[in-house]
Amino acid sequence: MDSIYTLRKKYLILSVFPMYFILVGFILQPIPDIFRGFLRIIKEPDFLITDYFVVGGIGASFLNAGLVTILTLLLLYHLKMDLDGHTITSCCLIFGFSLFGKNVMNIWTILLGVFLYAHYHGTSLKTYIYVGLYGTSLSPIITQLMQIGHLPVVPKIIFTILVGISIGFVLPPLSSHVYYIHKGYSLYNVGFACGIIATVVVSLFYSFGITVESRLIWDTGHNLTFGILLSVMFIIMIITAFLLDHESIWTKYKKLLQRPGLTGTDYLKEFDIATVLLNMGINGLFAMSFILCVDGDLNGPTIGGIFTILGFSATGKHIRNIAPVMFGVLIGGFVKDWSIHEPSAILALLFSTTLAPIAGKFGIIAGVIAGFLHSSVALNVGILYSGLNLYNNGFAGGLVAVIMIPVIQSLKDRKERAKADISI
Repeated sequence: MDSIYTLRKKYLILSVFPMYFILVGFILQPIPDIFRGFLRIIKEPDFLITDYFVVGGIGASFLNAGLVTILTLLLLYHLKMDLDGHTITSCCLIFGFSLFGKNVMNIWTILLGVFLYAHYHGTSLKTYIYVGLYGTSLSPIITQLMQIGHLPVVPKIIFTILVGISIGFVLPPLSSHVYYIHKGYSLYNVGFACGIIATVVVSLFYSFGITVESRLIWDTGHNLTFGILLSVMFIIMIITAFLLDHESIWTKYKKLLQRPGLTGTDYLKEFDIATVLLNMGINGLFAMSFILCVDGDLNGPTIGGIFTILGFSATGKHIRNIAPVMFGVLIGGFVKDWSIHEPSAILALLFSTTLAPIAGKFGIIAGVIAGFLHSSVALNVGILYSGLNLYNNGFAGGLVAVIMIPVIQSLKDRKERAKADISI
C-alpha cells in the first residue's frame, strides 16, 4: 500500500506542470474561445509545421497539451510504471508536441497497435509503452486520413483505425532494429524508426492519389509572455533542486556533465530527482535563451523543442553535450543558403540535440560537426514524408549518426593502432 501511495504521489507531482499550463491557458484566452479553438485543433490537419497557437489559440493549445499529458500520466500510473527518467522524457515530449501536432484524438490508434503487438507476443504493454508514446509522432497521419474527402464517413474511420493500428504494430520491432544502426548516438531512436514508416506510408498515399500539401503556420509576437512563463518554471526547478539537496548537488551535477548521454541513460536512477531538476532547469534556460539570442520565436513548435530538451535532460542531455551541437547548427546558418531565423532552421537548432551523445562521447569538435551536418539533412529530408512525421529531426539525426559514428570509430581505431606501433 505504501509503495502504491508513493507511486501515486510521484505521478501527482509530475502532473503539476501540465496543470500549470492549463491554468495559464485559461488566464490568457477567454473560456468560450478556448473550447472553440480546442475543437479546431482536433479537426485541423496537423502535419509540419502547424502551430496550434495559431489554429486554436494559446489557451486551447495549453488545454490540449495539458490534457494529453495528464491522460498519458493516468495510463502510465494504471500500468504501475515506476517513475524514472523515461517517464519524464515521454511526458515532456507528449506535452511539447501537443502544441503542434498531437491532440486528444489522434494518438490512440497508434497506441492501440502497440498494445496489440504486446498482446500478440504475450508480453505486458509496460514493455513497449514508451515506444508507443514516442511513436505518436506519426499521429498527423491519423488526422490526415480523416481529411480524405471522397470516402464515406464510416469506411474512412475504419480505414484510419486500421492504418493507426498497423503503424503501432510495426513500431516496436523496427525501433529495436534501428537502434543497432546508430548504436545509441541519436537519442530520438523511435523518431528514426518513425521516419522510415512515414516514408513508406506517404509513398502509399501518393500511389493512391492522396496528396499532402506543404504548410507553414507559425505564431509570432509572444516572446515576452512565453519567456516569462518558461523562465518561472525553469527557475522553480533550479530552486527546488537546491532545496532538496543543497549540500552535494553541485558535485552530482558535475558528475552528470561527464556522462556521454547515450540512448538508455537514466539520470534519475543514476543520480536523483534534485540533480535531474537542476539539469532540466539549466538546459531549459539555455535553450530558451539561445532561441531569443538568434531572434527566434517562442511559440508552439519552439516550446515543443524546448520541452524535448527538457525531457531528455532526464535521459541523456546536459549543457556540455547539447551546446556544441546547437552551435554547429548556428554556424550552418551563417554559411549555408538559409537563415537561422527561418522556422525550419530554428526547429533544427533545438531538435539537433538528438546528437548530444556524439559531443558527449567524442568531444566538442565532433558535436559541432554533427550539428552542422544535421542542419542540412533536417531541412531537406522532410520531403520524403511531407511533414507527416513530427520527429523529422529524429530521422535526420539518425542518418547523421549512421554516417558519423563509423567514420569516427575508424579514425579512433587508426590512432590506437598507430600508438600501439610506436610503443612497440
